[in-house]
Amino acid sequence: MPKRDNYINWDEYFMGVALLSGERSKDPNSQVGACIVSEDNKILSIGYNGFPRGCSDDEISWEREGEFANTKYPYVCHGELNAILNYTGTTLKNSRIYVALFPCNECAKAIIQSGIKEVIYKSDKYADTEVTKISKKMLEMSDVKYRQYIASGKNIVLDL
Repeated sequence: MPKRDNYINWDEYFMGVALLSGERSKDPNSQVGACIVSEDNKILSIGYNGFPRGCSDDEISWEREGEFANTKYPYVCHGELNAILNYTGTTLKNSRIYVALFPCNECAKAIIQSGIKEVIYKSDKYADTEVTKISKKMLEMSDVKYRQYIASGKNIVLDL
């Protein structure tokens, strides 16, 4: 019997892990997951956007608009940063990060400093914002490659 030939490739697999991780987020508007992978295709860490440990997501607002201190923005840790902070090994040097949304400038700094060498993102919906333009500039200056994930059109349903 020949082997199965319609299995998912590495990009599909790791982006799927990132997207599934994002489903853990309690943010009512944005669920962003991230998956960090070694050069030899081993998952090193995952993360998703949420509040830091000990900061109650029942006491802090998930609002997007209003006075800055009363919105989610000063509190939320992005999926990329959580994946970096969740890593318990010694180095992320030369790894790749798969992420649902192109990293902001703050996450780009963490990606660069951690040694990650490639960013694979699904959406770049904020491409025209200053934050994303700065992020891309820093990644390029630091020789961190980035590319958009191209969906194959496969539909995978997980029956949980």
